[in-house]
Amino acid sequence: MPRESKSSSEQLDIDGIRQLMELMEKHDVSELRMQQGGARYLLRRGPQGVAAVPMAAPAPIHAAPAHAAPIAAPTPPAADSPASADTGLTPIKSPTVGTFYPSPSPGEPSFVKVGDSVKADTIVCIVEAMKVFNQIPAGVSGTIEKVLLNEGDSVEFGQTLFLVK
Repeated sequence: MPRESKSSSEQLDIDGIRQLMELMEKHDVSELRMQQGGARYLLRRGPQGVAAVPMAAPAPIHAAPAHAAPIAAPTPPAADSPASADTGLTPIKSPTVGTFYPSPSPGEPSFVKVGDSVKADTIVCIVEAMKVFNQIPAGVSGTIEKVLLNEGDSVEFGQTLFLVK
């Protein structure tokens, strides 16, 4: 019993960090940001190349249309890129992996819906990863044109969540 109260009221100990790292490896999560009490944690796994992953993600999106035409598998990412390029829509992308929630809690209205105006600091959804609920700001100003996910959908790093005009 004392161990439970200690771990819930104090910062993570080395065993807690090890458990988180094991879960990250098991579920193929490369980065985890969390806050507990007054402490903030950033856990990363993998080689230094992890930092290059966000840099590498945009390159295939731009290169995919040229190579994706004869290949059926890359079509979904390629469809995302031309849609935003041709129609002038700006994507709001997930900064983390997790589960998509459009509202603050079940049964409540969504943070935003199609037609809503947003500013850069407007919270548009929550992405939950390992019981850490990350509020996602729009990052851009405009009008929500399309919501691309449903409640409970899995989200990948850099995945487009909304399109804004």
